Formats: sequence, structure tokens, C-alpha cells
Amino acid sequence: MDGRLIFLMGPSGSGKDSLIEAAREPLRALNCEVVRRVITRSAESLGEDAIGVSREEFELRRLRGDFALSWSANGLDYGIPIEIDLWLKDGWHVLVNGSRGHFAEALRRYPTLMPVLLTVEVDVLRERLLRRGRENQAEIESRLLRNDLFTSDASIGDRQVHRLDNSGDLANTVANLLHLLRVNAVLDRT
Repeated sequence: MDGRLIFLMGPSGSGKDSLIEAAREPLRALNCEVVRRVITRSAESLGEDAIGVSREEFELRRLRGDFALSWSANGLDYGIPIEIDLWLKDGWHVLVNGSRGHFAEALRRYPTLMPVLLTVEVDVLRERLLRRGRENQAEIESRLLRNDLFTSDASIGDRQVHRLDNSGDLANTVANLLHLLRVNAVLDRT
């Protein structure tokens, strides 16, 4: 039996990396693997459990067919290793830290994927972005504006998107993610 791809999306600062790290072991115990992305950013500045590579290395990997999915956003390149196809075929569910801008391509390749949109209240998001310190005030306000556009729809195209609020306690968000996956028959109901 094939596994299912869980495509996690959310605006920068919504806490995707924190959620993924906190949910990694509970997901693995329920037959769901969490993917390490390949990113053209130095390993020291990743902020997530990812593989940092140069642009040249990324392009070499892309040309070799090492990625199941790849995209560019905010001046960086992102790749999801091709190994996910083997994991899915072997019956593992796979959670990826995806991109809303790349959602349509991911859906073409994986038509049964389950889209999950991580949302966060605007004041919480502003505080997280300020604390992170990667952008100046104008860039943060631009991100907040994009967040409003990003989270206004309940669907993308004709696909229902499952929303998950991460404005509060991370442990609650992890529990809500696991519940969402069980309710939608992605994870075993054990």
C-alpha cells in the first residue's frame, strides 16, 4: 500500500520548522517520515533540519534528478529528495515543508497529497519575524501583507486545504496535527 504525501505550507515565521521538529518523533512512530530539504543557504543559517548546499551543488543535484520536487523562493532554491518516492511506495507517509507557490506542481506529481496550511495570528507572526531578525521593518510588513493574502482562501484551486493554527502553544499544534492526520485516515488510529 502506498503512503501519502503531507504537504505543509505556511508563511515565513508561522513556525513550520518548529512544528516539524516537535512532531518528528511522534510522526515517525506512526509510520510517517519527515523530509530534510536541500536549500541553497549555509548550514549555519538554515534554522531547520535541512541540508545546506551551494547554488552550483543544488543545480548539479537537480540535473541529476536527485529531487522529487524543487522550486525557488525569496532568492533561495529548495529541493525535496527523490527518496520520498521510495518511502511512499513502501507505505510510509511523508511530510514535507512545502511552498504554496509550488503547490500546483506538487499536486500534479502527487495527486493524493494532503495540503496543510499552518496559520498564525498577525500579531504573533509580527513578533516572530522581529525576533528572528532576518528582515528589516519594511520587509516584515511586506511579509505580513502576503500572509493576509496567503491565508485568506480555504482552498487552492479545487483542493481543500486543512488549516492548522500555530498562534499558541506548540504542543497543542503538534497534537492538532496528529489529530488532523488521523481524522483524514493518513495515520493509523492507534
